[in-house]
Amino acid sequence: MSGLIPQRFVEDLLDRIDLAELIGSRITLKKAGANYKACCPFHDEKTPSFNVRPDKGFYHCFGCGAHGDAISFVREFEGLGFTEAVEELARRAGLEVPYDLAARQEMQQARTLTDALDFTNQFYRNALRSPAGNYALDYLKQRGLDDVIMERYQLGYAPGTGTALYDAAAQDLKGPLIETGTVSDRYGRPRDLFRNRVMFPIRNTRGRTVAFGGRTLGDDKAKYINSPESDVFHKSREIYGLFEARQAIRQLDKLLVVEGYMDVIALAQYGIDYAVATLGTATNQDSLQALLKQVRHVVFCFDGDNAGFRAADRAMENALELMADGLHLQFLMLPEGEDPDTLIRKEGTEAFQKRIEGATPLSRYLFDRQSESLDLQLPEHRGELRARVEPLLNKMPRSTLRDAMWHEMLRLCGGRNQWQNRQPQQRGKWRNGEYRDRPTEERVNVKLNKDSTLCLALVEAPELATEVSELARQSRQFPQAMSLAAWIMDKGIRDRSKLIGALALDQQARDRFYHLFDGIEHIPSRESTLASARELISPSEESSRQQRLATLLRNFANLSAEERNELRELSGGTQG
Repeated sequence: MSGLIPQRFVEDLLDRIDLAELIGSRITLKKAGANYKACCPFHDEKTPSFNVRPDKGFYHCFGCGAHGDAISFVREFEGLGFTEAVEELARRAGLEVPYDLAARQEMQQARTLTDALDFTNQFYRNALRSPAGNYALDYLKQRGLDDVIMERYQLGYAPGTGTALYDAAAQDLKGPLIETGTVSDRYGRPRDLFRNRVMFPIRNTRGRTVAFGGRTLGDDKAKYINSPESDVFHKSREIYGLFEARQAIRQLDKLLVVEGYMDVIALAQYGIDYAVATLGTATNQDSLQALLKQVRHVVFCFDGDNAGFRAADRAMENALELMADGLHLQFLMLPEGEDPDTLIRKEGTEAFQKRIEGATPLSRYLFDRQSESLDLQLPEHRGELRARVEPLLNKMPRSTLRDAMWHEMLRLCGGRNQWQNRQPQQRGKWRNGEYRDRPTEERVNVKLNKDSTLCLALVEAPELATEVSELARQSRQFPQAMSLAAWIMDKGIRDRSKLIGALALDQQARDRFYHLFDGIEHIPSRESTLASARELISPSEESSRQQRLATLLRNFANLSAEERNELRELSGGTQG
C-alpha cells in the first residue's frame, strides 16, 4: 500500500510537520541549543542520549541507534505501518492522503471487514453479560479474572446456537462476516464458527478487531481455535495483547512473550502489563520481526517441559538470522508443570518479576543447550560442541554479538576451560526454571603483538594517543596504532564512550578501522592491556636493557666497536 502514496506528497508532509512539536507531544523534550534532548523512548536509559534536530528533520539516539524522520518516529512509537503513520501525520497537518481509486477501494474493503469484526466483538461481550453467558462468566471468575481485566481485554462469549451471530448481524455485515470466516457457509448455509466458547478478540495496533481466539466450554476436540486468515488478519504478523500493552505502558521498551491468551491476561491482572502472545504453534521469523518492530528487548517465557524447550529452541534458531547489535533477547524457562497463569498466582508479582529479570540471555541459552550431555574435558565432546554451535552462529549477520559468541565457542572448545569440574550426573540439568550448573567464565591469558596491544589500549584509554603516536614515530614500528592514534588526535577524542560513538557513526572511520582486530581471538582484560601498553610507552630500566640487548644481538655481524663494547656491558650487567 505504501507504494500507492505519491513520494511528492510524503516529502511535502514531512516539510509541514514540526518534528520537535510532534515528538514533544509524546515525550518530554529539553532544549539544547538549536536541538532538543530526551531520554530515548525506544530503550531504557537514565542519561538522555535521544537527540531531535528539527532543522534537519531527523532524530537520533546515541544509545540504541534509533534514527529517522517524523514517519519513522510515529511508526516506532505507535507501532503503526507506513500507510497508517502517513495517515496519522496527514490528519495532524490537515491534509488528505491522495490514494488512487484502486487503493481507496482496497482500504474501504478492509474497513468494512473490521467494522463487521468490531460488531462481532461487541456481540460476544454483550452475550457474556447475558443470562446465556452465566456459565462462561463463572468459568472466567473461577480462573481468577476480575471485571476490570475482562473489560480491558474485552472478553466475550459465543452462544452455543449455530447461527446466533449471523442472525444478529445487519444485512450489510453478513457478507463480510462470511469473508472473514467468522461465519462459515461451507455447507451451503451460514453457521457461526465459534459456538459455546469464551472469546478473546485479537486487536491490531490501532485497537480494531481483526480476528478471534475461542476456548471451548464443552468437550470439543480442539480446546482453542482461532479465526482463519483473511485480508485483515495474518496470523504470523499479529501479536495478541500488544494493543493492550501499549495502552498500559506508553513508552514500551520490553515485551514478555508467553504461550497463551490466559497467560497474557493473568500476568496483566498481577501488574505485568507487557506480556503478549504470538499466534500459532511456533515463534517464526515473521512474528519475531513483528515483535522487534515494537521493542529491542524481548523475553521469551516457556513452560519447563520438553515441549517448552523445543519451542524455545525454535524461537532461538529463528531469532539468530535477525540478531543485530542493540537487540536483547532472553529466555525464561518455568518450573516443569507450571505456566505463567498458575505460577504468578502461586508466588505473586515480585517473585515472578525476579524470574524475568534473571532470564537467560540468548548467547548463554545457546551454549547451555548445545553443551547439555557433553563433557568438555574430552576432546571428542569439544569437537561435538563446535559441530553443533558453528552452523547456528553462521546464521547470524556479522555483528559484535556474533564475534563475541564465536570467541566464546573457541574458548569452550579450546581445551583450556575448567568449567566442568562437577559431578557428571549434574551436567545439563535445568531445575525450577533456571539452569543451575552454568560455566564459570575465566579470562584467558593472552599475549598479543605490540601493535595490537597499543590499539586495544587506545580503545580503552584514548587519552594515550599522543604518547602512542610519539612511540610509533620514534620506533618506526606499530603502523596500526600510529594510524588510530593520529585519527583520535585529529578528532580531539579523550573519552572511551565518545571514541566508540565516533567509530560507530563515522562511515570513513568504520571503513578504515573495521578489520583492526580481525586477527585477535581473545581480548585481554583492560588492566592487562593498559599495563602492557604502559610498559611499551615507558619501559622500566630492565626492560629497556633487554630490548637494547635484543637489538644488538640481531645486528651482531654489523656492530661497530663502540656497539660491541655496549653489548659486553649489557651482557655482563644482567640483573638477577
